[in-house]
Amino acid sequence: MEILMGVVALLGALCLFSLFSFKAPNGSAAMSGLADAAIATFLVEAIHKYVMGNLLGIGYLAEFGNMVGAMGGIAAATLVMLRMGVQPVYAIVTGLAMANLGILEGFIVGYLFSFATPLFKKYLPEGVDVILGVLTLAPLARLVGIFISPGLEVLMGTLASMITEATLLSPIAMGFLLGGLIKMVCTSPLSSMALTAMLGLTGLPMGIAAIACVGGSFTNGYIFHSLKLGKSSNTISVMLEPLTQAHIVTRNPVPIFMSNFIGGALAGVIAAYFGIINDAPGSAAPIPGLLASIAFNEPHTLLMATVAAAIAGLVGGIIGHRLYIKLLAERIPLQHFANG
Repeated sequence: MEILMGVVALLGALCLFSLFSFKAPNGSAAMSGLADAAIATFLVEAIHKYVMGNLLGIGYLAEFGNMVGAMGGIAAATLVMLRMGVQPVYAIVTGLAMANLGILEGFIVGYLFSFATPLFKKYLPEGVDVILGVLTLAPLARLVGIFISPGLEVLMGTLASMITEATLLSPIAMGFLLGGLIKMVCTSPLSSMALTAMLGLTGLPMGIAAIACVGGSFTNGYIFHSLKLGKSSNTISVMLEPLTQAHIVTRNPVPIFMSNFIGGALAGVIAAYFGIINDAPGSAAPIPGLLASIAFNEPHTLLMATVAAAIAGLVGGIIGHRLYIKLLAERIPLQHFANG
């Protein structure tokens, strides 16, 4: 039951954000802003605080990474509003009002207030609109952020606890399921960094997510190369950062996501077997996932897990490729781009 509840919780979060991204007004732009915020804060925190600071002992970078990691709410509100075309001064003042609040609070406030800012320009004289807008937006945004924060903390904390408990009870099974699902999110237009950051995953679940993204890079490399999806530069890019090839991924979702689930699941099992942990929420991406994991695991254990996950990712790519060619290629043909 714990495993089932953990899987249901993860699927529920995925469905919610997918539905928002594709159906909400400007949902895709808002999710892109959220992904940008995760990169700007949690990626910097993961590398500088945990690797350069805690592991290598550079105190300044540890302090710097810790400071940046606490600005998720500011970054989310600002970047979501900018992505949605809001005037920069409104985006900045709303973002600053999110100080000491989480990335999810910033995301929600930034999205909601993006629809309010055009009203100032519409109904107020030029110049006055900016002054009154800034003086009005900041306290209102802060009030909304403070109001929704307790509920969001309980909700996200509950989801994270369910996933963590299920993973600890049955690490191999959850390694398979969690690894496969997170790798699919990592390759989709959604952001696995943002998802794991909002859930606040740490420990073994975050370790599985991180290594699944690393191993799944080899799945993507193989499937792009074998199906000739673009040029060699596209193959290299999708291995380093899948979102750079979203235009190809979204045109060929069946072979790519099918292969990603298999490769990510196998890599997730490897991570669970070796007991890889990661206490840097939001580092579920190929490069950050590997670098952040260095700070929390024995070097030889992480090296063996990474090599095994890479092999597992290749195996997943081979299996996915063969399944697609034998069963689905005629009914679901590939969509290639003339320029690669």
